[in-house]
Amino acid sequence: MKFARFAAAIAVLCLASQATAQVRPQPVPIDDFARVPNIQSVSMSAEGDLIVAVIAAPGSNNEETALATWNLNNLQAGPVVTPSGDRMHFIAAAAIKAGRILALGRQEWTGRLGGCGEGRSTGAEQTFVTKAYLTDARHSRFDEAFARNARALGVSEDTQRCFEIAGTASIAANLPLDPDSVIIRQLNQNSLRSDYYRYNLRTNDASLLFREAGASAALINPRDGEVLVRESVESIGGDYEIQVQIRNAQTGQYEVHPALTRTLAARYTQSFAGIDEATGQYYVITDRFSDKAAVYFYDPRTRQFSSEPVVANPNYDIIGITLGSSPSNFNQLLGFTYAGPDYATYWLDPDIRSVQEGLNASFRDRTVTLIDFNADLSTVLFETSSGAHPPTYYLLRNRRDATLLGQSRPWINSANLRRPELVHYQARDGMNIPGILTLPNGWRREDGPLPTVILPHGGPWARDTTGWDESGWPQFLASRGYAVLQPQYRGSEGWGRALWLAGDAEWGQKMQDDKDDGAAWLVSQGIAAQDRIAIFGYSYGGFAAIAATVRPNSPYQCAIAGAGVAALTRVGNSWSQDRLQRIYQGRTVTGMDPMHNTERANIPILLIHGDRDVRVPLFHSQDFYNGVRNRVAARLVVIPDMPHSLPWYPRHYRTMLTEIENYLRNDCGPGGL
Repeated sequence: MKFARFAAAIAVLCLASQATAQVRPQPVPIDDFARVPNIQSVSMSAEGDLIVAVIAAPGSNNEETALATWNLNNLQAGPVVTPSGDRMHFIAAAAIKAGRILALGRQEWTGRLGGCGEGRSTGAEQTFVTKAYLTDARHSRFDEAFARNARALGVSEDTQRCFEIAGTASIAANLPLDPDSVIIRQLNQNSLRSDYYRYNLRTNDASLLFREAGASAALINPRDGEVLVRESVESIGGDYEIQVQIRNAQTGQYEVHPALTRTLAARYTQSFAGIDEATGQYYVITDRFSDKAAVYFYDPRTRQFSSEPVVANPNYDIIGITLGSSPSNFNQLLGFTYAGPDYATYWLDPDIRSVQEGLNASFRDRTVTLIDFNADLSTVLFETSSGAHPPTYYLLRNRRDATLLGQSRPWINSANLRRPELVHYQARDGMNIPGILTLPNGWRREDGPLPTVILPHGGPWARDTTGWDESGWPQFLASRGYAVLQPQYRGSEGWGRALWLAGDAEWGQKMQDDKDDGAAWLVSQGIAAQDRIAIFGYSYGGFAAIAATVRPNSPYQCAIAGAGVAALTRVGNSWSQDRLQRIYQGRTVTGMDPMHNTERANIPILLIHGDRDVRVPLFHSQDFYNGVRNRVAARLVVIPDMPHSLPWYPRHYRTMLTEIENYLRNDCGPGGL
């Protein structure tokens, strides 16, 4: 029986974790979340001969990262390792093909951006710059990715400077049937238009394919790099219309398809995921016809969608499909990914599904994700994780022998953690709100209600899952005895069109009601103690914590705002560098502005902000602190050299988590939470 030996070997681990399910919560040390993971960002090359990852640099005590590459033809030799430099730090990596590796590095940078990248266009800016580098299996040299020849093909000096600062090259198409080349996209930060090149990974030669001029590439043929679908944006009577142009296979001309046209105001999800070469029909992921996004065929000849979806899930959005990349199954539909409680892929291909099901049987207490695999499935790279299990990476050979590549955080004892669960509750207006609930391990209702933290996600066009949270916040708090609810408030993506659109222009209003109603639901369920509830969030979640501070009749004893928006009017007017993004999303960023209501502050607040945050600049926290500090107990902590987005340095985590822990224990309401 397939996987019999492997399943038996793993069963002991599964039973051991189940046997300790009643252990009382043990606070996970701050350092367990702060340290650099042992291994992350793991991938396998297209040929199945290399594995690449970012690891903790040897000798750094998990304070710094390194790039690691394993040769699968000589796995026992161990990886080639290159530590991060003094300035540029590895944050992600990917094995491509032709023996080439893409490594992403980031460093602090202070200077004049002049419109090149996120941040102020005038004056000096404290920020981070991120660049992509190409290297080989031996890490013999690191060259800025796709830059040398591509830049020489007719770009100005100003554009070259933007490329140097912003590092905007990315792979647009892998061309899996071409052993040497990929299609790269080079974004011009000044014009926000892109140039596309065919790039030879062995010779570094680049040839310009096309430049965006009024229309952008919506789908590139993975067989030959030809642009199959383009999109253009046209102004129409106060709104904007996205027109879709499909290349006519007979004439070579691009033709507008009205059936695919949509307005920005309508905000339908619509993306081209591939083409079925046998029929010439396109796979389109859209929510035009139902609340949940599904995959439909679009026939360019009849100019009609299929009457029924090709792939759908009645409860969750479809967010992607997997098409074959080997000659034997090229462009065939192998599986689809849906936005369930934890993102999951269902494999339509019977051989891949057999592998998935065998691994699922071996790791019953966690989610198994197939990261990469070769054509005959003789080599499979996979990850196991759950909301209580940090990611662990394995290599499966010949469908039976598994080799442990590494555990991201082996120092965390998952037996002391409880897996999050998906819950639902009703908002005051009757809307169904999903939520992710993480409870202290071993807690039972008969033990009595718990101190509770409401933890809204950022975005707000984002969502949470029941999987491992890279911030560490849910388990950090739950292991300290708090119930943690992550409300998927209106405006959250991935839970259907109705919930997503319901958040428009409701910042601090109905979006905020959803969080307060989640707290009330926890009280009604006997989970939360009514007089021991706090709200903590980061980015948009920080806005929610700031808004809670000035709303009347707050259910919270205190608020903690990380990198929170306070001046809503200023953010809405400058939501994005991209003019269309400002129209698309910026006009939804309205509601109750906390900076206009500071005199209503009624609960204490802790504000935490990085001084290199250009997405939500520091003035938001500084101005709000100054506006409320004479009305409520307020504290502002500025963390040096911290950007807005993950990954952060270990010292950033230590400062933040220490402040959160101490504030909840000592300063959240009378006597602490």
